[in-house]
Amino acid sequence: MIIGLDVGGTHTDVVLLGSEGLIREFKVRTNTSDLFLSVLTGLEKITEGIDPARISRAVLSTTLTTNTIVQEKNPPVGMIVSSGPGLDPELFRTNEHYFCVSGSVDHRGREVDPIDPDEIREIGATLKAAGIRNIGIVGKFSVRNPSHESEIHDILKDDFGKMFLGHQVSGNLNFPRRIATTYLNATVRQIHKKFFAAVRESLEQKGLSIPIHILKADGGTMSFESSIDFPAQTILSGPSASVMGAMAFASGEDESLVLDIGGTTTDMAILVNRVPLLDPVGITLGNYNTLIRSLETLSIGIGGDSAVRIKDGTLTIGPDRIGPALAFGGPGPTPTDALFVLGLMDDGDRDASVAGISAIASELGISTAAAADRIFDTACQGILTQARHMIDTINSKPVYTVHELQEGLQVKPRKILVLGGPAPYFAKRLEEISDFEVRAVPRWTVANAIGAALARTTCEVSFFADTQQEISTAPEEEYSETVDRNFSKEIAVEKAYDLLKQKALRMGADMENLEMEVTESQQFNMVRGFYTAGRNIRVRVQVKPGLIAGYDSLARKLSEES
Repeated sequence: MIIGLDVGGTHTDVVLLGSEGLIREFKVRTNTSDLFLSVLTGLEKITEGIDPARISRAVLSTTLTTNTIVQEKNPPVGMIVSSGPGLDPELFRTNEHYFCVSGSVDHRGREVDPIDPDEIREIGATLKAAGIRNIGIVGKFSVRNPSHESEIHDILKDDFGKMFLGHQVSGNLNFPRRIATTYLNATVRQIHKKFFAAVRESLEQKGLSIPIHILKADGGTMSFESSIDFPAQTILSGPSASVMGAMAFASGEDESLVLDIGGTTTDMAILVNRVPLLDPVGITLGNYNTLIRSLETLSIGIGGDSAVRIKDGTLTIGPDRIGPALAFGGPGPTPTDALFVLGLMDDGDRDASVAGISAIASELGISTAAAADRIFDTACQGILTQARHMIDTINSKPVYTVHELQEGLQVKPRKILVLGGPAPYFAKRLEEISDFEVRAVPRWTVANAIGAALARTTCEVSFFADTQQEISTAPEEEYSETVDRNFSKEIAVEKAYDLLKQKALRMGADMENLEMEVTESQQFNMVRGFYTAGRNIRVRVQVKPGLIAGYDSLARKLSEES
């Protein structure tokens, strides 16, 4: 059996899946001031009375790290950055304790200027006096030669806690994004480690010493233990849970728009032949442009509990949520209350909904029923407008799936898959007011938790070789080896695959579920005079994002049960 848990802005959904289908499902009200409690309560409910030996793994999707960054609850960390001449790293300052230092490496990994150990020690003393524990260290071309980052680490390692080195965080060359990515890993590490310890302790008290995985923004998972060293990978895992929850039920022959309509937001994404689109550069979160690999998703402030108001005579929905619907004891009218007035929902206090919507109706000069209908239509139209905008944005640039660049593809989804609590009601109305074919996915209320449970472990490896300098490296894997001048792109791919397999197993992958592929393969000749002096080779390989083996039969059972 597998546990899947997804922390949403309104509810935490948790499911228990087995070969026989969905065994249990629970919804726990998310305590935004104590997400630990929400997760632990969900795990406690789903495992009550279950033999621990029957549970093989748990997969968690949580907004913990995202909220930490968005709400600027980041603990102070140190950043030490070097770039050398030509680019001032001060332009990419991330925080108060940010230090630009001497020393540089060129684009081929050759040292231009050495590190000044005395300068590093002085900065270390300043950080220590400020009570800093975690540090990020980034050099511009450290992915070609990480020696400067390693040297700074060695000078400071005895005085600090966790130090994140840029070349280990990402093997990509984008210097500003690598700075931001390293900083985010450093700043969320403390709260993520605390979360890890709380979950592990809670499960062990119940006799559950099971593998725990955490969902990443690219729709794959990593072991909880691995996430301690790369906590920023868990940013925006919520929207990816929605995508994975819809993937099993999407068509393998066309394009579908996925809408996860929650209480606070609607998360949307595109599937092409059951394969999600990928943001090829990385997550942008607030002011931080990162190299964190992510599915192409969009979150908008329209949900079942969005605040409904009249502004200058115009009806508005969201983007904020001030509490649950009036029907559930909330402070003001919401689209959920409109559903109660329209008779589509009946498990709450309809009279409270009617009173709240009646006040809106008076301001608009229409009947209560007409006001409820307008609120529902406005919410649906708002979602469709943002969805069309997302599609246009995707089509304005090269389209990448998680597997490859789709040359010349123009995304034109004609189907919508809806999940989330109010999915059936929204699906019917969205189809009525658009030209889309719309349906709610099976088990729509907990489909995101099901998606998290079924996601497979993913990772990637970047491999570089310079035959003129006779070196090969995979910086994120701490791999370096000499090569001769006959080293080829084909050998590089073979080496990268070996490293990828080792990495995937460390991160908790199933040996029988490793679907590996090449996502980038380039070779450039370096010419001196009239002769080829060597080759510059770059290869990137990945374990494909997707669902764990055997999900098809489970998807059929879930469809039959719904």
